[in-house]
Amino acid sequence: MDANSPTSDQGLLDLLRKAGPMSVAELATQTKVTATAVRQRLTRLLAQGDIERKAEKAARGRPSHRYGLTDQGRKKSGSNFADLAMVLWQEVREIKDPEVRRGLLTRLSQRLAGLYAGQIRGSNTVERMESLAEVFGERQVPLEVDKTHELPVLTVVACPYPELAEQDRGVCSMEKQMFAELLGENVHLSQCRLDGGNCCTFEPK
Repeated sequence: MDANSPTSDQGLLDLLRKAGPMSVAELATQTKVTATAVRQRLTRLLAQGDIERKAEKAARGRPSHRYGLTDQGRKKSGSNFADLAMVLWQEVREIKDPEVRRGLLTRLSQRLAGLYAGQIRGSNTVERMESLAEVFGERQVPLEVDKTHELPVLTVVACPYPELAEQDRGVCSMEKQMFAELLGENVHLSQCRLDGGNCCTFEPK
């Protein structure tokens, strides 16, 4: 199913972003699915903290409920800022001093890690990798954890910013630093899509 389809979780979030709080009946009409299917998605999104439910008093009978986005849900919906990211990254590349540029990339990776740090769980590297894969999977960025080797391998199945990476490998460096921050240990890029690999893989040093 298309992640942006109105019947997907992401599509439902985008619909609420555009239309504001809606009832189950309104959502069913807009998405052209049954009320039962809508309730199933709403239950999942409520559990994830992406939406909230508010009672609306009716003139007669029981109050009805309307569903709207939480702050977390707003961050997940309508987050296609590829053009802005490209322009900002081009500005980063224009910085001539390598030390200044390296310092900025480090700060960017730390800020990115800070966005996800509170959601990463686990007492060891494998558990934290699996938690990381779950968090990024919710953002339609598929990660896989291979535990068949002596050390676990984290694979980025689909690059979240392919156009940027094709212009500047500094993006890969920033991503490596971000993963190191989130996993709590140094990692190295053992395979890169830009070098002909099928995917980018990261391993603990």
